[in-house]
Amino acid sequence: MPSNAVLEAKKAKVDQLTELLKNSVAGVLVDYKGITVEEDTKLRKELREAGVNYFVEKNTMLLRAFKNVGIEGFEEALNGTTAIALSNDDQTAPARILGKFAEAAGDEKFTLKAGYVECEVYDQAGVLALSKIPSKDVLLAQLVGSLQGPMQNLAAILKAVADKKSEEAA
Repeated sequence: MPSNAVLEAKKAKVDQLTELLKNSVAGVLVDYKGITVEEDTKLRKELREAGVNYFVEKNTMLLRAFKNVGIEGFEEALNGTTAIALSNDDQTAPARILGKFAEAAGDEKFTLKAGYVECEVYDQAGVLALSKIPSKDVLLAQLVGSLQGPMQNLAAILKAVADKKSEEAA
């Protein structure tokens, strides 16, 4: 039977994880076995630059923390080697970065297990679909571009009509 000190340390760790999960808007669980230290370092750097917190944690600790937060459905995904990526402000960043890395690394080395966005749980296929969504900045740029085209066409037509009327008046 574990000592009280060990139990207290585990409870503190679960509380810390619970707080991290409460503050996050999205998270992705991955199986990282088989990647090299160099690949892991490169991945961590990219995640850090995107503001994503990435770390390895014991499955039982994560499961308890998820239950504390009220997110259920990860029982099947939490087995084997597990790392988690959490974002506090971008809903798609963890899935997008890890999905791109998983494609490059191959399924036998690095696999997406499951994830969540705003307490909505996604399986592996759902996380893969999330990974295909562009970032918020890219989506806003696409929206502005799609709105700009019709406005430019309208301006060109109005200018042509005004030029034609001025030629007729002259």
